[in-house]
Amino acid sequence: MTVKISISLTDQQAEYARQQVEKGLFPSTSAVIQNVLETKRREDEEYEAQKAAFFAMLDERRKGPHVDAETFDRMVDDMLAEESRKLGLED
Repeated sequence: MTVKISISLTDQQAEYARQQVEKGLFPSTSAVIQNVLETKRREDEEYEAQKAAFFAMLDERRKGPHVDAETFDRMVDDMLAEESRKLGLED
């Protein structure tokens, strides 16, 4: 089903839509607008899915093992020292 609505575009937006039709990329300016809206809808859905996955990962990490700041600092220093050795950057 399609719904006919009226929208306002800037001169630049209308010109861009007309150019897309003139180039043969779309059959009509309506098709240009429909494509843009569909692309935005998919982008929004993908963003929401990524955001949900990110928050799920944070929840999982919150449940996992934790180390105190001193231990973490020591672990980072050890990892950096090891990488420096591997790259031949030791003093």
